[in-house]
Amino acid sequence: MTVGTQTVLKTLASAAAALGLIAAASPALASGGAMHPRSGGFTFEGPFGTFDQGQLQRGYKVYREVCAACHSMNLMHFRNLGDPTGPFYDAHYKNPNDNPIVKALAAEIQVPDIDSETGEPIRRDATPADRFPNPYPNATAAAGANGGAAPPDLSVMAKARHGGADYIYSLLTGYRAAPAGLQIRDGQHYNPWMAGDMSPFWTGDHDHVPPGGFIAMPPPLQDGQVTYDDGTTASVDQMSKDVAAFIAWSSDPHATARKQTGLGVMIFLILFAGLTYASYRRIWKGVAH
Repeated sequence: MTVGTQTVLKTLASAAAALGLIAAASPALASGGAMHPRSGGFTFEGPFGTFDQGQLQRGYKVYREVCAACHSMNLMHFRNLGDPTGPFYDAHYKNPNDNPIVKALAAEIQVPDIDSETGEPIRRDATPADRFPNPYPNATAAAGANGGAAPPDLSVMAKARHGGADYIYSLLTGYRAAPAGLQIRDGQHYNPWMAGDMSPFWTGDHDHVPPGGFIAMPPPLQDGQVTYDDGTTASVDQMSKDVAAFIAWSSDPHATARKQTGLGVMIFLILFAGLTYASYRRIWKGVAH
């Protein structure tokens, strides 16, 4: 046996041993981790899906009356609510700044400003041109008011998390009592859909670490917490779906237009391919190849 052959065999043996160690460790590594998000059955999913305007309106109401107390949406302006595919879009008002519903919703909120004559800080009714107000003056204040964990901005949350709207829906409806054997600190809440690793806090069999992680936010929704204008029953499940849809829309408000453009491009390419083939057959008809 040559030296080269011996070297190859040793390398293969080392690789086999390493694979064996990985296989032996795999059950422990595979345990834990967040559960796969449940489907919310959203209308905007898929290549032809579109946003349900009624659901977006309900979702905005949940955000404004519940989530906005802690979570900002710094990339959103009130006028965006009247954009095409938005929750309060009206074809009669091409400029969303003129939409009376958007104006009324903005006027319900007080935003900080500066008096143009005295330079003193004041608060005034918001206009469609204003951004959604931040509930805290800065990140330090946000963290201090929430046990050291600043609530994340929700503007693009559906794009920032794997699973998008399904993840948000699953998280909001996923609070559970901590399994026996799981050490949990005060101010933390167990949620199997929250990303995390429970191994360091699990006193049971480490081949069966419970899925999920800890979240500082307590369950934010309770049945009947808001009153929907369309009479829909405001259950935790319904509110979770609605606000998840609204956050998904705010994360990608041009999704419907992009899908429609893509469909038009595909139709054009199919027709162009057909015309090209027909032209090829006509030009080269009777010509041997």
